[in-house]
Amino acid sequence: MATASTTASTPIRTGAVLADLLPSASTRLGAQARDLALMAGGAALTGLAAQLSVNVPGSPVPVTGQTFAALLVGTALGTRRGIAALGLYLLAGMAGLPWFAQGTSGWAMPSLGYVIGFVLAAGLTGALARRGADRSPLRTAGAMVLGTLAIYAVGVPYLAVALHVPLARAAELGLYPYLVGDGLKALLAMGALPLAWKLLKRG
Repeated sequence: MATASTTASTPIRTGAVLADLLPSASTRLGAQARDLALMAGGAALTGLAAQLSVNVPGSPVPVTGQTFAALLVGTALGTRRGIAALGLYLLAGMAGLPWFAQGTSGWAMPSLGYVIGFVLAAGLTGALARRGADRSPLRTAGAMVLGTLAIYAVGVPYLAVALHVPLARAAELGLYPYLVGDGLKALLAMGALPLAWKLLKRG
């Protein structure tokens, strides 16, 4: 006889990220194929979001959706898969796949440092998500801020070197004009990620 305390849903294990809640593969090969599909999908999502682009007057760095996508991919996939997804995005774009901002590709662009920073940010936000940072609004905002700082920590110095300008000038070109947009992205993540966890827990 079944007990009344049996729950309808399986408890979510500690250290899980959103991607871990997808149906499990029955074989090791299937699990590997699933991970590859998630990583390729994360790279493709970032590439698609990069086409949502608006030029900033006087700056070689456009406002795009790829930063937000990269942070979400890292958070949803976890450290290992997040790094692999954004690493694939970086390497394929450098090799010629036109999925950087505004359909560009290659390795000579001054803004490439930001794309390199995506890999670092994906690893960081993935590690924080494994510790539950995406399950409450305030912790999600903190994870997004730290991930964004990781992107700028690579992107702004790279921009300074590429343009042969002082670091302060690179910050004027590639940091300060984007802070308001970054704040809006953090607010959006604050609502979307904890809501996703709530919905999945009810499923």
